[in-house]
Amino acid sequence: MTLVAGVDSSTQSCKVVVRDAATGALVRSGRASHPDGTSIDPEVWWTALQAAVADAGGLADVDAIAVGGQQHGMVVLDADGAVIRDALLWNDTRSASSALDLIHELGEGDAAVGATRWAEAIGSVPVASLTVTKLRWLRDHEPANAARVAAVALPHDWLTWRLAGFGPGSGAVGLAALTTDRSDASGTGYWSPSTGEYRRDLLELALGHDALLPRVLGPHDRAGTAQLGGRGAALGPGAGDNAAASLGLGLTPGDVAISIGTSGVVSAISSVPTADGSGLVTGFADATGAFLPLACTLNASRVLDAAARMLGVDHAGLSALALSAPAGADGLVLVPYLEGERTPNKPDATGALHGMRLANTTPAHLARAAVEGLLCALADGLDALRDQGVPVERLYLIGGGAQSEAVRRVAPSVLGLDVLVPTPGEYVADGAARQAAWVLQGTDEAPAWTGAGDTEAFHADPVPAVRAQYAAVRELTGTRPA
Repeated sequence: MTLVAGVDSSTQSCKVVVRDAATGALVRSGRASHPDGTSIDPEVWWTALQAAVADAGGLADVDAIAVGGQQHGMVVLDADGAVIRDALLWNDTRSASSALDLIHELGEGDAAVGATRWAEAIGSVPVASLTVTKLRWLRDHEPANAARVAAVALPHDWLTWRLAGFGPGSGAVGLAALTTDRSDASGTGYWSPSTGEYRRDLLELALGHDALLPRVLGPHDRAGTAQLGGRGAALGPGAGDNAAASLGLGLTPGDVAISIGTSGVVSAISSVPTADGSGLVTGFADATGAFLPLACTLNASRVLDAAARMLGVDHAGLSALALSAPAGADGLVLVPYLEGERTPNKPDATGALHGMRLANTTPAHLARAAVEGLLCALADGLDALRDQGVPVERLYLIGGGAQSEAVRRVAPSVLGLDVLVPTPGEYVADGAARQAAWVLQGTDEAPAWTGAGDTEAFHADPVPAVRAQYAAVRELTGTRPA
């Protein structure tokens, strides 16, 4: 049996799966935690990867490996290959004003023109999550560090590089070995999915000077050789987490994945690139050579965590409470911008409860409002995809939040379509493993693994009033004090 490994280095943890290259059957797995925070020393990821590998029983018998990782994180390296400062992660919003500066500058002072020009250039409008805005923040707030930047990588790029045997002290030869893939490159803000080329003018606009950028590999190109237990293994190009999950699920055009993790992501496979000047849809590439337009919210599973904490219950108790309340929670609406928001772009927003009356100030109503508020925000993302001409025919609900009974049962009534919930799995790591098998296979088509496998279908009649009352109040949010 030929074995392959896939890695998911996410915001919260590192997961490793080992699968049969021919069938995709799971052989074993392991995991390790990452610390909380939005600014992290990348060495933590490397340590966690080694711990997850050990937890999986080692990889000495594996013939290929690929890494799926959290997108957008800024890893800046000096000329020797050393990390200059902690990586700023996707959910670090300190560069929100930098995003506005970049939009205005490209529009020569006109924000609307700038947003359109950015969308035309890279398929997306800058927000705080994109790497390009973090580089501008670095230039403006840490100029000495910005001046030292010789190369810029993303989290999955850096881990792939380390697996290939490079790291601090690698120098120019090591930096030249940095690689990435289309999906992760498309989330930087200085690579165009439409042309397949870096926009170095945008990199220089942000950072103030040019820098080495990872070579962008094709979906099954080999990135090098990883030394796994003394055995050389083929190293795949890897992918951004959303693209890896889509590959793991086996999505095709018309399929939409709604992932409820630390972030909420609504993503779809498209045969053509998108360019949304409103900024609601980011026009990314996928891990197969196609495109992956998506809408991303900052607030997802932690909305459920917060509601459970406020009510003093566990997640099962939260679900039971939510399902005991009527649809629409008798007018109680939670706008879930607990950590600011990315879609819509409101980095300084706060969450809010609206429509409180004596009759609906009960634990059950609050639990229902939390679930519906989370789902309404994702439904807005689904509408944004439709507005870009992306086909929406079948919905898959994945991620930790999808394990909530209330989320699964309420989702069809809010999203307006039946919902398929696959058997819980590590779909990002699975997608990376499938890519690793693809590298070994060396054909134009990805290995024919089962993909999503068994799914449970949830049906409900749409309740338009839930979204209508949410839409009426979602703009009435406050901002955090300076």
